[in-house]
Amino acid sequence: MDGQRGAHEIREIRQFHFTGWPDHGVPYHATGLLGFVRQVKSKSPPNAGPLVVHCSAGAGRTGCFIVIDIMLDMAEREGVVDIYNCVRELRSRRVNMVQTEEQYVFIHDAILEACLCGDTSVPASQVRSVYYEMNKLDPQTNSSQIKEEFRTLNMVTPTLRVEDCSIALLPRNHEKNRCMDVLPPDRCLPFLITIDGESSNYINAALMDSYKQPSAFIVTQHPLPNTVKDFWRLVLDYHCTSIVMLNDVDPAQLCPQYWPENGVHRHGPIQVEFVSADLEEDIISRIFRIYNAARPQDGYRMVQQFQFLGWPMYRDTPVSKRSFLKLIRQVDKWQEEYNGGEGRTVVHCLNGGGRSGTFCAISIVCEMLRHQRAVDVFHAVKTLRNNKPNMVDLLDQYKFCYEVALEYLNSG
Repeated sequence: MDGQRGAHEIREIRQFHFTGWPDHGVPYHATGLLGFVRQVKSKSPPNAGPLVVHCSAGAGRTGCFIVIDIMLDMAEREGVVDIYNCVRELRSRRVNMVQTEEQYVFIHDAILEACLCGDTSVPASQVRSVYYEMNKLDPQTNSSQIKEEFRTLNMVTPTLRVEDCSIALLPRNHEKNRCMDVLPPDRCLPFLITIDGESSNYINAALMDSYKQPSAFIVTQHPLPNTVKDFWRLVLDYHCTSIVMLNDVDPAQLCPQYWPENGVHRHGPIQVEFVSADLEEDIISRIFRIYNAARPQDGYRMVQQFQFLGWPMYRDTPVSKRSFLKLIRQVDKWQEEYNGGEGRTVVHCLNGGGRSGTFCAISIVCEMLRHQRAVDVFHAVKTLRNNKPNMVDLLDQYKFCYEVALEYLNSG
């Protein structure tokens, strides 16, 4: 420490570590980095000293962060941005700031998203009043803020092209897809590892990030009669410790009961053994022991299935906010107790779309409230939709995310 300022001065230093930048190239979408930049800005007091920014070389990624930070301020203050001259100025002070064309394009994508979507984060203390205002109907437009926010979300949601889903569209995989308009993109696929005769390594499923953990969720469709074996391969191969079921067993819709009520079900080399079951209000929880009989040296895994009964087929949203929040908490508790929060959660509904996305979004929002004391439903859903566009696909489901956040705050 500087002797003039006192040898015993104590200063709090905050480190913010962005973990979503791949080893090569740039993030697939800008949503995560934008949220990160805004969080850094919100946590930096007005009288703070300079911000230290670094990557491996202190050039490419560092330059991207600095330019985005400056442009967000410029857009807010002046209503314009000037990325070209900002990068030029940075490079006059340090070579190779914003190192590649790909990074330069990424900055434009990030600023475009920021300008289109705005800052949608709401402090916990203001959620109730803000949500009330968002639902007020404007008599002139017959619309509301929340409708406009959802419309913006739909506008910025990327559209999957045929080439994005090339593996799901292979002829041999057609019979494994429940709906040909709800397909996982290649880049999010969890490829099956356990070998099982002629079966392929494809399953209609997509890896999704939680608030803190990459690929914490695997969103999938209810297993078809011909994919039950693949479903359990997925659970075993990806170290899943929880299964969340948000639809009903319905043979008429090709939704079989895929688990044993007692004893053992065998699916090729994989054995699923029933351990126990418990019914509590709208949630049936079942515990299974799962293992690969062909590899006994790998041991077994305990998996808990949470079957939520409070979302009838004919409703767009669950009957009770309290029950749905209870489901989220039960899953979190099991994940933390059994595997220290490291195991993945498989989430499924009929087609792996709106309902599954609603669960994942609310789980992210609850984590936001715990760690940031703020709610950003738009950011949570946008992050999920960057991987799978049909996540939270109805306005009522989007509203329900806000309402469960309020329930969370009310419950303390």
